[in-house]
Amino acid sequence: RTVMKILEDAGFFCVDNLPVQLILKFYMLAANSMGDIDRVALGIDIRNGEALEGMDDILACLDSSDGNYEILYMDASDSTLIKRFKQERRSHPLIPHGRVEEGIDEERKRLSFLKKKANYIIDTDNLLVRDLRTEIEKIFVENKTYNNLFINVVSFGFKHGSPVDEDLVFDVR
Repeated sequence: RTVMKILEDAGFFCVDNLPVQLILKFYMLAANSMGDIDRVALGIDIRNGEALEGMDDILACLDSSDGNYEILYMDASDSTLIKRFKQERRSHPLIPHGRVEEGIDEERKRLSFLKKKANYIIDTDNLLVRDLRTEIEKIFVENKTYNNLFINVVSFGFKHGSPVDEDLVFDVR
């Protein structure tokens, strides 16, 4: 929702949780709007349920018709997502009466194909809203290049364990 608000502020026509079955129809309407709708952002998430399986066909159809689109995939660690669900006091849409962790795991599996196709992946674990706004504006407003590679050099002591978000650890004692 936050990203949709940021894009709306930047002049995008935003639709959150448009049913997947309507994406091509919406695309045709926007394309025939004679410039009234020139920048569109669609928020698609797991609430689309089984219909998400049709996204591959829709993207293939857009590709064959020279449809211009980009995919932004928002990601966060399981612990961050759990904390966000608890703050909103909501259950996960996939597992309304189960554990949030199970829903997150299932959601990751179902959305993995979109993550692979994504032009941009933003990890929101450590981003404040103003930082997220800056990144979104760099990509979609200022059209700056976006690189997914971040290098953080952290000095730590093994006594307290290595950082939980490390990918590579070099012992240079």
